[in-house]
Amino acid sequence: MKKDIGKVIAKHRKAMKLSQIDLARQLAEHNIVITNAGISAWEKGNTTPSAEALLTVCEILKISDIYTEFIGENPLDPFKDLNSEGTQKALEYIDLLKKSGDYKKHNSDIIDIGPRLMKIALISASAGTGNLLDEENFEMMEITEPVPKKADFGVYITGDSMEPRFHDEELVWIEQKDMLESGDIGLFFLDGMTYIKKYVVNKSGTFLVSLNAKYKPIEVGEYNTFKIFGKLATD
Repeated sequence: MKKDIGKVIAKHRKAMKLSQIDLARQLAEHNIVITNAGISAWEKGNTTPSAEALLTVCEILKISDIYTEFIGENPLDPFKDLNSEGTQKALEYIDLLKKSGDYKKHNSDIIDIGPRLMKIALISASAGTGNLLDEENFEMMEITEPVPKKADFGVYITGDSMEPRFHDEELVWIEQKDMLESGDIGLFFLDGMTYIKKYVVNKSGTFLVSLNAKYKPIEVGEYNTFKIFGKLATD
């Protein structure tokens, strides 16, 4: 059920110990010009703020769940069936996920102005079984599509073991480096084969892990011939 916009604004304004004059001054700092009398008219329900003004008020008054505050229970709210203790635990878990870095959003910083001359592998790195990838198997190509700034070369994937993120015959960009952190996706040489996998180091050892769950992790043992070619370039 829709709530009275003015009453919600008044409640939060008073909770933050702001006068109507204070709120008007802060709105002016956001280029929303209104007098304290205008805010009073909002709160009495005589007038309604514009969408821009309302969103700015919410920012100033720290109203984060706009749907719940002004309309009612949000059917998409993941916390709606949790009590305060459950909500707090969920927020703590979200904080742990953020700190781990494993679930961070990856925003590519790309170059999209003009073509770029890039080194591309003539043979594919198998995401399923692996293919040999030697330096002599590269050629220089002019790439007109956006390329991450840190990319040193490109290689095509074959197979489905890195789905759903990467697909068969997809071109991926690699930043050349010989050391990775656990959790990085990279290009690897292992016993004569080349793989694009997730690099995982834990108490059990070192593994090359597929994103497709039907493929088992490949363990990198003490006596294997192993080399890191580089890391998936994302910026």
